[in-house]
Amino acid sequence: MKKITIAIACLLMSGTAMQAQKYFTRDGNVAFFSSTPIENIEAHNSKATSVLDTESGRMEFAILIKAFQFEKALMQEHFNENYMESSTYPKATFKGAVKDWSKVNLSKDGEYPVTVAGDMTIHGVTQRVEAPGVITVKGDAISAASEFPIAVADYDIEIPAVVRDNIAKEVKVTVAIDYQPLSR
Repeated sequence: MKKITIAIACLLMSGTAMQAQKYFTRDGNVAFFSSTPIENIEAHNSKATSVLDTESGRMEFAILIKAFQFEKALMQEHFNENYMESSTYPKATFKGAVKDWSKVNLSKDGEYPVTVAGDMTIHGVTQRVEAPGVITVKGDAISAASEFPIAVADYDIEIPAVVRDNIAKEVKVTVAIDYQPLSR
């Protein structure tokens, strides 16, 4: 698993010159929540890998699908085997940038509302997405947070008719990342 994470980090950084300031994490948090009248579905993944280029505002994420943890083992099994087909589509990715990066002052502590836009790939399908977020600067630390909806159908995730009413058509995704300076 560690080799896969390191390989993902190398892929994320390939094609990008090592410039003055890149920040990195391989333990970012991504969660999703689906509410229906029958039951709520929630999963957490604390192994998201991300790189942030503080010069340009570009950011990339890679998330191993099998790393999502559910309260019920059967939900996790169905999620990986029946819906996300994680053996075929092992990761989700995002490649984009903070649109209003110039509003983020890295030399001044504070919370900076931003909009992130880019290409998200889930279940082998790539969609252009835009989401609100907050970049927080505190001393030398940078963190990022966002919450946004994803329509399951947009990513060709098929829900069998027998359980269609148990799964929301849209899930809420929450991202929380604490970045560290990338060592050269």
